[in-house]
Amino acid sequence: MKKNKLVAPVLKWVGGKRQLIEIFSPLLPKKITSYCEPFVGGGALLFNLQPNIAYINDINADLICVYDVIKKSVDELIEELKNYKNESDFFYSVREWDRDMEKYQSLSDVEKAARILYLNKTCYNGLYRVNNAGQFNSPFGNYRNPNIVNAPVLRAVSAYFNAAEIHFSSLDYSEVLAVINKRTFVYLDPPYDPVSETSNFTGYSKGGFSKNEQIRLRQCCDELDKRGIKFMLSNSATPFIMEQYSNYNITVVKAKRVVNSVAGKRGDVDEVVVRNYE
Repeated sequence: MKKNKLVAPVLKWVGGKRQLIEIFSPLLPKKITSYCEPFVGGGALLFNLQPNIAYINDINADLICVYDVIKKSVDELIEELKNYKNESDFFYSVREWDRDMEKYQSLSDVEKAARILYLNKTCYNGLYRVNNAGQFNSPFGNYRNPNIVNAPVLRAVSAYFNAAEIHFSSLDYSEVLAVINKRTFVYLDPPYDPVSETSNFTGYSKGGFSKNEQIRLRQCCDELDKRGIKFMLSNSATPFIMEQYSNYNITVVKAKRVVNSVAGKRGDVDEVVVRNYE
């Protein structure tokens, strides 16, 4: 299937990998037909590769709803987005929708997806963040002209989703990894191990990703390796992560930290790319 250059991330996501695509390219297997990404987030690598078969998962059900709506109802989504205004009062009224769960659950999937896209385009720093109750809590971004209705990209992504064999799910990552076969390449981009006590960010879904979760993920990687399934994993280059994956091929890369409330603290940081193949 010929790749479409318009197919690109529709959401800005914490830890997005668009900036690392050129670095990742030589580290990937030469041929990828079947692809699995259990922590898809913004999907930068997925949209760059555009594989024919893909298993796409994220624990954030609202995110998976966005992708499902783009596949099934992109025209309705575009029309719905035209109703959303780049105004502070309007932003906060839309943000409040998930404070009343009965009302929120009564929304259509198109309305829920439009809300996520709108909030992502207009909130501060494009930061999708929820509190412990699972409620969106990023403030208004006050941008002059955000691209709320990016119809060409939405339609291109929809066309790709419908041309390929895409399996969407919102499960624990281990459930997705358990059902794939050895012909499938796995890319894992979990919440990162924090480089300091103040740098931890897991607010894209309620709950968190502790050291024990990092260990459980490494154990899942060990299982993938035993099953002969190729995987590549990204994480922060902390001593803890380096030790966890010491039996695998580790490449240290530079990535820009773009999500920080203090501009001076954004910049290059070390990350690791872990692979179980040459």
